[in-house]
Amino acid sequence: MCLRSFRPLLLPLLLSTAGAFAQQGADVGGPEGVTPFSEGYADVMTDAVGVWSPADSLRNIPCHALYREFDTDVIFDRSGTSIADTATLCLSQAACDHHFPICGKVTSPFGPRHRRMHYGVDIELDRGDTVVAAFEGMVRISRYHSQFGHVVVIRHTNGLETLYGHLSQRSVSTGDVVEAGQVIGLGGSTGRSTGDHLHFETRYLGHPIDPHLLFDIEEGELRAEELHVHPGLFRTSSAKGKSTAQRVHVVRRGDTLSSIARRKGTSVQALCKANRLRTTSTLRIGQRIRY
Repeated sequence: MCLRSFRPLLLPLLLSTAGAFAQQGADVGGPEGVTPFSEGYADVMTDAVGVWSPADSLRNIPCHALYREFDTDVIFDRSGTSIADTATLCLSQAACDHHFPICGKVTSPFGPRHRRMHYGVDIELDRGDTVVAAFEGMVRISRYHSQFGHVVVIRHTNGLETLYGHLSQRSVSTGDVVEAGQVIGLGGSTGRSTGDHLHFETRYLGHPIDPHLLFDIEEGELRAEELHVHPGLFRTSSAKGKSTAQRVHVVRRGDTLSSIARRKGTSVQALCKANRLRTTSTLRIGQRIRY
């Protein structure tokens, strides 16, 4: 089901709550800091139509029950939200409800780059090429940013957010409801960029996810209809160089292989292989489990 457009109602609310720009972090595409909006900011906002209530936010803003805010200033903030549980996100129910932003050669993948983390993928394009929304959703950010240049961030109905950076032109505004495949801007090289390309990020609650886990980028196709979100999904490849001693769980009362695997974002089979255990092995309190 498509969202109904209500930008004339929402935009005065969003503009009236805009805060000062936050300093960009050291990582490329990293979090910008704490959101300037309190959880109940929408409760007291009014416009020409009337009072904007919490029920209006829940009904009209995608995944408001999950995020409890709609920050139109800070691009991403993951300082206060941790991922402890596993969730399954529906990515697609039909061929028309997803669309890769632009097909092209990946010039810089997700992962460490120049001693910093690159939280998205860079995709080659020509200046003026159209860039489209990956999924249906609502535009949360549409502005110029010193690093991302002309940038658009869209919150989607499945809880994901996607970012489109270095655009030469933006075709949508904050509060716009967009469909999958709708043009949101034109490719370019604005902001901190050395050539025409699209910087594309996928995030959940502000935490970066490698877009390659969702899309076959070269083909522009979804890899699966669902995405299983768990803590291990957000380990960036920079953690791969850490010693195994830094990835050890000390068994506590009530721990089982399955509960440890669930919390650490791995599988029982992987734990057994790393620790030379059987699936039926009994764990001892204080035992060190590598993962």
